[in-house]
Amino acid sequence: MDLLSVIRRWHFRQKIPIREIKRRTGLSRNTIRKYLRSDVVEPSFKVPLRPSKLDPFADKLTAWLRVESKKSRKQKRTAKQLHADLVKLGYDGSYNRVAAFARRWRTELQYEHQTSGRGTFVPLVFPPGEAFQFDWSEDYAVLGGKPTKLQVAHTKLAHSRAFIVRAYLLQTHEMLFDALTQAFRVLGGVPQRGIFDNMRTAVDKIGTGKARQVNARFAAMASHYLFETDFCNPASGWEKGQVEKNVQDARRRLWQPMPSFRDLAELNAWLEEQCIAQWGEIQHGVMPGTVADVHAEEVSCLMPLGRPFDGFVEQIKRVLCRQPASSPSTATAIRCLLPSRTGRSACGSTRIALSLWPKARSCANIPGSSTDPITSRDAQSMTGGIIWR
Repeated sequence: MDLLSVIRRWHFRQKIPIREIKRRTGLSRNTIRKYLRSDVVEPSFKVPLRPSKLDPFADKLTAWLRVESKKSRKQKRTAKQLHADLVKLGYDGSYNRVAAFARRWRTELQYEHQTSGRGTFVPLVFPPGEAFQFDWSEDYAVLGGKPTKLQVAHTKLAHSRAFIVRAYLLQTHEMLFDALTQAFRVLGGVPQRGIFDNMRTAVDKIGTGKARQVNARFAAMASHYLFETDFCNPASGWEKGQVEKNVQDARRRLWQPMPSFRDLAELNAWLEEQCIAQWGEIQHGVMPGTVADVHAEEVSCLMPLGRPFDGFVEQIKRVLCRQPASSPSTATAIRCLLPSRTGRSACGSTRIALSLWPKARSCANIPGSSTDPITSRDAQSMTGGIIWR
């Protein structure tokens, strides 16, 4: 098509004779005259029908694709798995032929749904620096020689499609805050808006429509980083489809085969290196260049990270612990401090500091008074044992 456009410009605008065009292009005069006389702006070629090695297995593959389309996303077989199953049945053709057949079948199915009034979606377009999408997934890795179930945080910029993956043991507030802090550090700044699902660490109660009762600690974190929160409708994963796709892609690129490291810190350092390296390998798909190329242009539209969010919350509780049966009338007031600073408990554990005072008739011996705490040995004899974590 590009050559045809050049030929037309040479002849009609620059008045170059057909003989000179023949010398420049190597085409015959008859071919050049045919293009110029017919006013064709886009050449069309007849592709002859050729038999394929996949033809005997076409009905079988179509039936498989129909069954797979009704399964949940995590249970569907990939095109590589379908190709491997066909090989077991005697197919000796290439994987590309199977993948092309599957793409064509899915395109026809999508068109059928759209023309029948079902499955019509409007593509989402995001300006630079406008939004990021976040989601959790469950994956496995070998840590310290043992297979470990991990909660994996996925953060992805909606414009450049740059992503970062980080693994934790739990999905608590501490893990969420650390995941977003580290993501903003790697991505180069904070976008204007964050798109989340209705996870428990962010939403306390789902109202009608977009109404949400946002968790107080999550709201404090969003206020600190100055980004708006946007929560998807229930069971509407397509509203953050980019990060949903990233979860699926990461399973193939990062978690298969199962990675093995000494601890979680080494695993997260490796994940960060792999994600940044893949930015330069993956084509953006919509804009020219790779994900790294588009991300380099988007960084200037992000707000600098600044001071990391400190999610420390201190609560003072008074607990009555009864003594053994030998002295049932004695109790102990316990002052519990539950520190949970962002980034300092990323391994999933919580350190609990306990200070014990004998309960007195007056308030003179409660925490904060001049009375000294009792020793650990005395506390153990009073309470029957204390476990320090």
